Amino acid sequence: MRQFGCLKSTSNAVKMAAGSPGYLIKPDRMKTGTQKDRKIFSRSRRALHDTFMVGIILKGIDGVFEIVGGVLLYAVSPAQINRTLFFLLQHELSEDPKDVVANFLIRAAGHLSVGTQHFASLYLLSHGIVKAGIVISLWKSKLWAYPSAIVFFIAFIGYQLYRYTFTHSFWMIVLTVFDVAIVVLTWLEYRHVKKAR
Repeated sequence: MRQFGCLKSTSNAVKMAAGSPGYLIKPDRMKTGTQKDRKIFSRSRRALHDTFMVGIILKGIDGVFEIVGGVLLYAVSPAQINRTLFFLLQHELSEDPKDVVANFLIRAAGHLSVGTQHFASLYLLSHGIVKAGIVISLWKSKLWAYPSAIVFFIAFIGYQLYRYTFTHSFWMIVLTVFDVAIVVLTWLEYRHVKKAR
């Protein structure tokens, strides 16, 4: 028997796509789409996974920098910080004594107390250690790490938005948008990993 003038009916053929003469659709293809559809889905799934991994790597690098920064901040006295900043910004200030950023950094370092320094150090250390731990667990595809990472990043998004109300920093918004993207990618990756197990 011929359908649409070009195909024979076979026992494994269930349906024929209208307007697609010459191709029989098997039951397994009806459920999952054509091979081309699966390739497109596979490529987009791979792109999402790769984007997730890049984001996690960036978060891991950020965590390591926070740990190093926390240790250095704890180990160095406020006077040493002040001298180092002045040394690093000396050239800039000699060219433009009214440089806003350089003067802000010098003033901020001058007002840095030991208590503030220790709080900032503890904050950086704890945040960096937790972030590095979660990133390592995500890298190893530990199932519990995905919801933990989502909660952790949402908490920091909330804190960043709170801080934005005081600082109105453009970079705080950029960091928040990046973290929102990481939360979405983590959720998508979690759904995929959970389904695969």
